Amino acid sequence: MFDPMVVKKDFPILKREVNGHRLVYLDSGATSQKPKQVLESEREYYEQHNANVHRGAHTLGDEATKLYQDAREKVAQFIGGRDDEIIFVRNATEAINLVAYGWGLDNLKQGDVVVTTVMEHHANLVPWQEVSRRTGARVEVVGISDEGLVDMDDYTQKLKLKPKMVAFVHVSNALGTVNPVGEMTKMAHKVGALVLVDGAQAIPHMKVDVKEVGCDFYAFSGHKMLGPMSIGVLWGRKEILESMSPFLTGGGMINEVYTDHSTWAEVPEKFEAGTPNVAGAVGLVSAIEYLERLGMDQVREHDKQIVGYAIDKLSKVRNLVFLGPRDPEIRSGSVSFEYRGVHAHDVATILDSEGVAVRSGHHCTMPLHKEMGVVASIRASFNVYTTKEDIDLLIKALAKVKIVFGK
Repeated sequence: MFDPMVVKKDFPILKREVNGHRLVYLDSGATSQKPKQVLESEREYYEQHNANVHRGAHTLGDEATKLYQDAREKVAQFIGGRDDEIIFVRNATEAINLVAYGWGLDNLKQGDVVVTTVMEHHANLVPWQEVSRRTGARVEVVGISDEGLVDMDDYTQKLKLKPKMVAFVHVSNALGTVNPVGEMTKMAHKVGALVLVDGAQAIPHMKVDVKEVGCDFYAFSGHKMLGPMSIGVLWGRKEILESMSPFLTGGGMINEVYTDHSTWAEVPEKFEAGTPNVAGAVGLVSAIEYLERLGMDQVREHDKQIVGYAIDKLSKVRNLVFLGPRDPEIRSGSVSFEYRGVHAHDVATILDSEGVAVRSGHHCTMPLHKEMGVVASIRASFNVYTTKEDIDLLIKALAKVKIVFGK
């Protein structure tokens, strides 16, 4: 098992002080911090290899192209896919939009159904709403249990509507719930639906094999898994990707262009219009290599330990109400809660005064918060550099909330 105190030393920003206190960064669900290895890999790319890919008949162009293709192969290996099934995008949001518009506009029609869940990030709900509005399809939303799990009875009923697409989150960004994605995928396939999984909160914390999940599309972001911002991945089954229309058009994704029509490059280039984020892809490889050195099984074990420790410590804080499951076996990456009588933003502001960074609000899950009857919540989210001492400092900072508000 790796020592998170040792890991923390690889992250330069974690040496900062905020408001006179050591930074306690508990907002990794929004974006993770980056180890020096990732920062150095991007700098080295720009200093030694920077050029546009696929276009230059010169050494730098060849080097950049090779680094970009090597990155595609590394990502494929990391998630158990093929390199020609890996599409680089900016983030998971763009990946989901690519599927919603590239597949949805051509395949959904009046009366068709898309099934999703009430715990989805807006990025896996709003695109389906928009595409349904344009095609005449409709979105059906599966509810959750009191514990914050997908209501499988409701899911079963929604599948009876014979949806064309089922889209759900692997790990809830607001509740930390780890969904039974393999089981849910099998159920959806039995009724003839395609399945998209939003894996943005799963990839940083556990080993993911897209073939084991069995889905048709899997989306995630680099910046939540120790990598750079503005690099993300859509994995999709090759035969489905080949049948889809491109999401963006222009340079880089064409085969031939005429004055009256154009033809497209092969997948995956077909979906990568314009100059790609080569440095981001290089940084993403460095992040993957960092996680692999730690071992994804050990990353998951550390995650469960920190989540369990946080739940145990926070359960002793008066007026605090948990959201989501308490069992670390079915929870990952974060702990969300209300502080009764004090607005979430006020709690977060006081914690920040003590150097503790958390997220407050609805976490891009407004329907979920409405379902739970919660206006806003506080989310403490973790990564490989999170220590038990960080949780202890969170508890200490929460004591100031009681002093300020008398609750």
